[in-house]
Amino acid sequence: MELLTNLLSILLSTIKDVIPIAAIIFGFQIFVIRRRIPNLKRVLFGFAYVIVGLAFFLLGLEKALFPLGRLMAEQLTNPEFIRQGIVGAAEVLRWQDYYWVYLFAFAIGASTTIAEPSLIAVAIKANEVSGGTIGIWGLRIAVALGVAIGISLGTYRIVTGVPIHYFIITGYVFVVIQTFFAPKMIVPLAYDSGGVTTSTVTVPLVAALGLGLAETVPGRSALLDGFGLIAFASLFPMITVMGYAQITEFKEKRSRARRQAEFDREQS
Repeated sequence: MELLTNLLSILLSTIKDVIPIAAIIFGFQIFVIRRRIPNLKRVLFGFAYVIVGLAFFLLGLEKALFPLGRLMAEQLTNPEFIRQGIVGAAEVLRWQDYYWVYLFAFAIGASTTIAEPSLIAVAIKANEVSGGTIGIWGLRIAVALGVAIGISLGTYRIVTGVPIHYFIITGYVFVVIQTFFAPKMIVPLAYDSGGVTTSTVTVPLVAALGLGLAETVPGRSALLDGFGLIAFASLFPMITVMGYAQITEFKEKRSRARRQAEFDREQS
């Protein structure tokens, strides 16, 4: 009964969130473009599916993903768990002792990004627009790798206490340099890929991990050190997507050069 009540409450909240979007779309179609909405029945059914799907998705986040992320963060960042295998109970923990946290951050960053609905939508559209040049799985894996590296580095920053702006400024310097050398076609997509990662699946688990780690590491502030992982998750996918495009372009150039050399030998 409680689950049904929660579902109904989330459903009503979702309807309130979707109504302004529908009003803008229908308003522009009717009053600005001044044309009838094609396939109106299908569009209305589509909105209904979106509302129901979002409601179930948000309920799943609240009942499963949020508690799971909080639990895993609390367990992995517990000093008693980290001290297992460390000689001397009074020994001060070092950044190397948190290797399970870094590994979990890498794994959770990659897995949540692969499952991110917004990234899937962007990858499908990029594949369609590029005529198949940009692979759906290639883009998703490149973004997931960037998020995984970024979150792992972010957890390292929390453990060591290094100011966040050192990492962010250095990362954007790399982004700016890559922008000049990466294929021009991929640059806007790479910049968008950094934004689509900070959505409904990734943010809850990443935020829970950062806060849990900041609360358990001695000398860290949950407010000052617990946040900032989302910035890493947005920054590093830009680097990996442009790097993926650069590697692909380099391989294609080598392949063309090899074929040209073989052709020249045959002609001679």
